Amino acid sequence: MSDRETLQVYATKAGEYADLVQNTGADPMVQKFIAHVPEGGTVLDIGCGPGFAAAAMAQAGLDAHAWDPVPEMLALAKSHPSVTARQATYADLTETATYDGIWSNFSMLHTPLAEWPAHFTAIHRALKPGGLLHFGTKLGTGEARDSIGRLYSYMTEDALNDLLAQTGFTLTYTRKGEEAGLSGDIAPFIVLQAHRG
Repeated sequence: MSDRETLQVYATKAGEYADLVQNTGADPMVQKFIAHVPEGGTVLDIGCGPGFAAAAMAQAGLDAHAWDPVPEMLALAKSHPSVTARQATYADLTETATYDGIWSNFSMLHTPLAEWPAHFTAIHRALKPGGLLHFGTKLGTGEARDSIGRLYSYMTEDALNDLLAQTGFTLTYTRKGEEAGLSGDIAPFIVLQAHRG
């Protein structure tokens, strides 16, 4: 995520966003992710925001790493015990077979669609064989800014499933719904779990 306007929105609204997502650790999807990662495994929350998901993973005994490009978000993530936080983006994901699980929850959607195949390829490479990917994004087509200026990239469910298959993932779980985020706008979303082949 390198769009300057999007980064500035999150920097300015870091506290407000943290208040919005403070119950993330209790989210059933976070618990589902933790349950499907080996005990004591190494996990990465990429685009971690305030770090609540990574904190829940650390509390569950996982070796939790949290990345975000926004210093204000990273400061919040670093405040959680046992979370290793780093200022980084998808472009920095160069590891090979390092993580048992990668949590990519509504963060890749702030990167241009043209970069998604490379990002999924990097995630696949960084996961251990059989490793788990959690991915969340908003559904739609094209790219646009929301009402508070953030850049969004949208993908249909079919296109996302095709991209997962093309980059070596096996889809194991999908859930769709609608909700309001930081902007207050209600939008359709999809969350999924997939394993590295």
